[in-house]
Amino acid sequence: MLELTPWAWLVAGLSAMTVGFSKTGVPGVGILAVLLLADVIPTRESVGVLLPMLIFGDLFAVAYWRRHAVWRYLVKLLPWAMAGLAVGYLGLRYVNDAQLRPLIGAIVLVMLAVNYWRMRRGENLTVPTQWWFAAGMGLLAGTTTMMANAAGPVMTIYLLAMCLPKEQFIGTGAWYFLIVNCLKVPPMASLGLINGPSLTFNLMLTPVIAIGAVAGIFLVKYIPQKRFNQAVQLLAAAAAVRLLF
Repeated sequence: MLELTPWAWLVAGLSAMTVGFSKTGVPGVGILAVLLLADVIPTRESVGVLLPMLIFGDLFAVAYWRRHAVWRYLVKLLPWAMAGLAVGYLGLRYVNDAQLRPLIGAIVLVMLAVNYWRMRRGENLTVPTQWWFAAGMGLLAGTTTMMANAAGPVMTIYLLAMCLPKEQFIGTGAWYFLIVNCLKVPPMASLGLINGPSLTFNLMLTPVIAIGAVAGIFLVKYIPQKRFNQAVQLLAAAAAVRLLF
């Protein structure tokens, strides 16, 4: 990883900035970071490399939004998410890079479709709030975040169902991802996906993540949300299709 070409370093830096920006500004951008990094680092390794970057971004998000979390919704979700992490761990253990690359592409495309459906329904979206909904969302979020760091759209739907105000929506999601991403570190390390070289790589990119996080806080209010989301969705879809072929 430390011997990447200048172009690959540029793409990795863009991924890092996207991580920071998604955590404090526009959550929908986060899925693009997954695809950018998988394009310049072997796909299986990129899952572990991205995780410390996400945790660093989560720390910014929690620091800024920590007082707005609604813990009763997290308590309902986290046990099922942990079960999903176990499922995702087994998946990562038995798939190789050639298999994981199209799998991540497919997962991202499904998540983008779910997010597009949510955006199209808007205020007309009606989702259940019973215990089995939290169970299903938790399992799906845990599995997709372990295998592809791509649980953002799942969490968006779950939090939307809870009818949370904007601040509580972001604050609850921030705490969820910090907790779950920290829980992913031991299994990722046991698979060799987090190691000395990967952490060195992460350390070199932390300033870029910090810049993206600060930019997210100050710039998101000036960006036309609808157009920005559309551009990100199209870019992410194109990158996901590239992973499939």
